[in-house]
Amino acid sequence: MGAWQPLPEELPAEVRHFVEQLRLLKDRTGMSLVALGTRTAYSKSSWQRYLNASQPPPRQAVVALCRVAGVAGEETERFGVRWELAVRAWPREPVPPVPPVSPVRVPAGGPVPGPVSVPGGEPAPGAEASVPAGHGVPAARGRDGYEEEPTLPWWDLLDEESSRQPAEPRAPRLLLYAALLLVVVLLLAAVVGAVTLG
Repeated sequence: MGAWQPLPEELPAEVRHFVEQLRLLKDRTGMSLVALGTRTAYSKSSWQRYLNASQPPPRQAVVALCRVAGVAGEETERFGVRWELAVRAWPREPVPPVPPVSPVRVPAGGPVPGPVSVPGGEPAPGAEASVPAGHGVPAARGRDGYEEEPTLPWWDLLDEESSRQPAEPRAPRLLLYAALLLVVVLLLAAVVGAVTLG
């Protein structure tokens, strides 16, 4: 269980502490990375990256590990705080600069071979306004390049959906059922009375 590869020396203290605590929590489960991947919906290779500080884990992965390890309450909250501190301090790969994109003219009827704009920069007759070539491509992630991608097992999604739905008042529903039952009983009594007297 304790045969972890050494963490890089240049890791910030917050990241090092978080990964060491995550490793201890994983060891506490007694599971292999394959078994942990099966129980948490994160692959073995993802857990290897998280536990070797190659990549910050998503918050949901940390929550899933806490759940599998039987951690709850304040200790889970402490792991959440450690995660936040570690993600802020996590070393980032330099993001390559994005070259400026020139606008592309798209005609109303679809692409047309050859030049589309007329001299003076005005769109050709029947052409739509210019659309940047990178339109529809997602922007850079977050202000520091990291964006948490939520990946939850389906059973956690069910809990989340049920907690989002407001609780419906039970009293009106019970009254409706009672009134319906009363109507059925009265109809049954009328039918039995008509058959016996009739």
